[in-house]
Amino acid sequence: MSLSHKHQCREIITKAICGKGRKFSTVTHTVTPPNNPTSILGAWIINHQYEAVAAGDGIEVIGTYDVNIWYSYDKNSQTDVAKETVSYVERVPLSYLDPKHRASTVEVSAEATQEPSCVEASVSSNGTSVILRVEREYAVELIAETKVVVKVCSHHHGDYEDKEFDYVLGDEVDDYQDLDYEGLEDEL
Repeated sequence: MSLSHKHQCREIITKAICGKGRKFSTVTHTVTPPNNPTSILGAWIINHQYEAVAAGDGIEVIGTYDVNIWYSYDKNSQTDVAKETVSYVERVPLSYLDPKHRASTVEVSAEATQEPSCVEASVSSNGTSVILRVEREYAVELIAETKVVVKVCSHHHGDYEDKEFDYVLGDEVDDYQDLDYEGLEDEL
């Protein structure tokens, strides 16, 4: 398109969210305290730490947390707290991924939308350990450089809602058919 045309399209390289995903999971941990538990008085998860890394077509959340179990033993005559650090890797698939992002510029982030929490704790059937059911959820984003196409107008002000524009990109039309335009907002 020549510069003499009233309107033209330009490609802008920008950093954008090029992938998103979310995963809820329930996991089971078995903790064996020094004494055979009679009953569980409480179970907490503390000191949660994690980081995110890109992994193929998803993002892995790698982390640790401490499990504290308050339990009774010796026929409910004594109590103690069992502590154990749990390491985990949670693979979160991306429900959306822009295939045209620049892979060399990828950054990833993860947010625990539900911190790990114990929803059930019980004494195992053999009476020597505690079985914990833990729920956790993560939302992840893949951020990278990508191209967007914008319309450049010769006017710097005014109301453009009543105007019609012809968008002709020539051979470049096929390059942008996979773009998701829902997330773009008109800021004119």
